[in-house]
Amino acid sequence: MAGSIALSGTQISYIGNDCREIPEYIGKTYGHFAKRLDLSFNQLRSLSGLNMFPELEELIVDNNQIGNDVRLPKLPHLHTLTLNKNQISFGTHLLGNEACPNQLVSPDKDEDDYQRYRYFVLHKLPQLKFLDTRKVSRLEALEAQARGEYMKVVKPKRDGASSEANVDSNPLPYTPLPRGSRDARNHRGLFTKCRYVYYGKHSEGNRFIRNDQL
Repeated sequence: MAGSIALSGTQISYIGNDCREIPEYIGKTYGHFAKRLDLSFNQLRSLSGLNMFPELEELIVDNNQIGNDVRLPKLPHLHTLTLNKNQISFGTHLLGNEACPNQLVSPDKDEDDYQRYRYFVLHKLPQLKFLDTRKVSRLEALEAQARGEYMKVVKPKRDGASSEANVDSNPLPYTPLPRGSRDARNHRGLFTKCRYVYYGKHSEGNRFIRNDQL
């Protein structure tokens, strides 16, 4: 069943139709004149069929299932390619793809990680003029050409977890009490004298006790 197509001059939009490949009839009908093709929010796993769009200048395939095995035909006029939120990793750990370090969802990533990612992508795609909305500088392109292939970031896995971490694999809710006092079945009491004097709201102890523990 054919999905919904929006046509505006040389711009073709085929959005949100859950197709796994580019329908052949779109290429046959519009491919000879289309300059902008938007295939966002589908289930595309490949871009086969793009050879039917020889005049294409801009291609948008955000929010699909495109992976590392994607293959692009020769598109001599293409100047803008948008691949946000796909499954591209480039074998390492564009926006919304695993390949792109994103501090919003990966707090351990920083600007250095992102710059290494740019060098690696620019090494793979040396003709790019923009990456993630940022213009590729001449120095960046030279650095990518010289060292880009070595910019994969591989971090060691933490195989040797401590015994403490293993004990707390299913941690109890936070409590300031000692470990031996957390289990009601293993209660340990202590009675002694203390020289500390309580001064109400100025008590340091109040800073560490939550309402649900009062």
